[in-house]
Amino acid sequence: MKTVGFSTPGGPDVLEVLDLPTPTPGPGELRIRVHAAAVNPTDLMRRQGTGTSGSKAPSPPHVPGMDAAGVLVEIGPGTDTELSVNDHVIAVVVPSGTHGAYAEQIVVPAESAVRAPEGASHVEASTLPMNGLTARLALDILGLAPGSVLAVTGGAGAMGGYTIQLAKLAGLRVVADAAEADEALVAELGADLVLPRGEGFAQRVREHFPDGVDGAVDGAMLHQSLAPALADEATIITIRGYQEPGERGTRFQPVWVREYATAQEKLDELSQLARQQKLRLRVADTLPKDQAAQAHRRLEGGGVRGRLVIEF
Repeated sequence: MKTVGFSTPGGPDVLEVLDLPTPTPGPGELRIRVHAAAVNPTDLMRRQGTGTSGSKAPSPPHVPGMDAAGVLVEIGPGTDTELSVNDHVIAVVVPSGTHGAYAEQIVVPAESAVRAPEGASHVEASTLPMNGLTARLALDILGLAPGSVLAVTGGAGAMGGYTIQLAKLAGLRVVADAAEADEALVAELGADLVLPRGEGFAQRVREHFPDGVDGAVDGAMLHQSLAPALADEATIITIRGYQEPGERGTRFQPVWVREYATAQEKLDELSQLARQQKLRLRVADTLPKDQAAQAHRRLEGGGVRGRLVIEF
């Protein structure tokens, strides 16, 4: 089968189309014929050699990718699943070595896949699992009551956009950041208040909420500079492991989507919300597998709104 991977970490040009054996599902697993795999910042980190840790890193080649959409083609022996062969599905993938979503065929735990949103293409559906689950996990950790105020940075990004939409469905008030060119988009996603991003964002939030907001999801990685926007002892959800003491009892809590990699009911809820058009699936562009390096270059260049998607 064809995959996109690399043997030595480096820049986008280390990515190449590889021929690897087709995986076989074991008990509790599903094999999916992938038609679309979204490109995420975590894929770039993995390609650069910064996305894995520990001394037991798998041998090359390495196949990135955490988002897959395609068709279920085989169910492992004894697997308990409501899915059927030929169902259109989405899956969140925890990559390891040659196991990643940038492949024509993948095997995942049955709990990592659900039916794709009806009416969505493979390309559109592939943008949902990883970022949607990360946003869901962030909000679940915060556990804010309806009417609470949530600050979201990186509001125009994929995770930030899902966070805003899910927060509004939960009855939260949302203040989000945006560049001038993205203000309309972030408002359309549901933010009640859109403020200029970057330096001074926390102070601008305080001008509107003098007592501070009740929680935050920091997709833009403002870290300590976001803390002044928070009420005392409130929690800021961070990405990429940032966890430092905050001021006034504020707490930085990292989220790892791996914690929800087999939270099938959470992924199914997201799929249903997308089917009901309560979650907006945003695609920036599609590229064939032999142009994966170009997709990585574009994402590294910044300014991509929605997800770049590799088709297989």
